[in-house]
Amino acid sequence: MHDRVASRGLADSSFDAVAFLAALMVCAAAPVLFVAQVRWGGWILLVVGVALALLREQRRVWHPDASLTRDLSLIAAGLAVVSTISLAAELDNAAMVRFTLALGGAVVVPYVISRFVYRDRAISFPWRAGARWGRLHWGWLIAVLVLGWLILPFYFITSGVYTNWPIVDTPELIARLFVGVGAVGIWDELFFICTVFVLLRRHFPAAVANGLQTIVFVSFLWELGYQAWGPVLTIPFALLQGIIFMRTRSLGYVVTVHLLFDAVVFAVLVHAHNPGMLPLFLV
Repeated sequence: MHDRVASRGLADSSFDAVAFLAALMVCAAAPVLFVAQVRWGGWILLVVGVALALLREQRRVWHPDASLTRDLSLIAAGLAVVSTISLAAELDNAAMVRFTLALGGAVVVPYVISRFVYRDRAISFPWRAGARWGRLHWGWLIAVLVLGWLILPFYFITSGVYTNWPIVDTPELIARLFVGVGAVGIWDELFFICTVFVLLRRHFPAAVANGLQTIVFVSFLWELGYQAWGPVLTIPFALLQGIIFMRTRSLGYVVTVHLLFDAVVFAVLVHAHNPGMLPLFLV
C-alpha cells in the first residue's frame, strides 16, 4: 500500500529542492559520523535535516500520505543508534555484543517506530519477489564471485587495508571473522536498502534516492575498514545493490549477492593475514 502512495506522490509533484536539502543533510551526517568521526557534528546534521523537513511539512506530518519528516526521522534514528559505537573491526566477545546491539537496534528501532508509532508500515523486508531467478540473476552471482576474486585481493593487500581487520590466525578467530563478515553483510541490506533507500524512494526519483543511500552505505563501510581507495569499489557496489533491489524487489537476492561478495572478502582477509593458507588468489 505504501508503495502505491509513494508512487502517487512522486507522480503528482515536481522535484522539491527543500525536501532534497533536508534529506541530503540527514544522509550527509553519515560521512561526518563515520568518516570524519565527529559525532556531535553528525548528530547536529541529523536534527537540522529532520527539523527542515518538519518546517516544510508543518501540519502535514501526520497526513496519511508518506511524510518526509517521519521518514527522515526513521533514518536519523537508525544512524544515531549506529553512531553510539566504534565501527572498528574487532572479534572479541564484547565487540561482537556491541555490534549486535547497535546494528540490530538501527534496524529494529526505525521498524518499530514506523509500525507502531507512525502506523504507516513504511519499512518491510520482502525476502522473495515471487519470480524465479533467471539467467541474468544467476549470471550476476557468478560475475560477483569472479570480479571479487580478481579485484579484492589486489585492493586489500596492495593498499594495506587488510590490517584494519584483526589478525586471524586460529580456527576460533577465523570462525568469528566468518560470522562477523556475513552478519554485517546481511545487516547492510536490511538497513541501507530496506530502510534508508526504501524510505527515500517514497519521496524522490530512484536515481536520487539511490545516490543518497550510497552516501550512507559507503560512509559506514569506510569506518568499518574499507578505506584508502575503497570507495572506488564500494560506491558502485552500493549503487548496484539499490538498482538490483528496485528491479527485483527481493531482499533475498540482494543478500545473496552481498554474501557472495563477503565470502570473497573473508577469504582474502584470511589469505592476507596467513599467506599460503588459502592459495586461491593471484596476489
